[in-house]
Amino acid sequence: MSNITRFDPFNDLVDDLFKGFLVRPLAYEGREAVAPRMKVDVAEKNGAYLVTAEVPGVKKEDIHVSVDGAQVTLEAEVKQEREVGKDERVLHIERTYGKAMRSFSLPQEIDEGKVEAKYRDGVLELTLPKKAAAARKQITVQ
Repeated sequence: MSNITRFDPFNDLVDDLFKGFLVRPLAYEGREAVAPRMKVDVAEKNGAYLVTAEVPGVKKEDIHVSVDGAQVTLEAEVKQEREVGKDERVLHIERTYGKAMRSFSLPQEIDEGKVEAKYRDGVLELTLPKKAAAARKQITVQ
């Protein structure tokens, strides 16, 4: 007689997530930290693009924004706050550090001279005004 089991694609995912919750922190042997990922929202309002990016744990001096036409690049470096001492053994690390970068293209070019950036509580807010479209010039044929 064969056993029939129901296929559950999420079962392994949940099992892996919780299986070592209490075991892995004690058996941690120094896995490499994963580079942080920057989550970005883009909206459009009053002739400008509004970009909101989550960059927690970053000092504003370590955030760099560049605009080239319609291309926007965000870079942030999360630095490790403290070093591990000689008599200390790390059991578990979930806080990541490293360099995060996002680059994306917007539908219309940006007026680079009017860009505003604000950083507060781990959230970067950019106001990217659209560049005025060049007026079409009618040419008279002679």
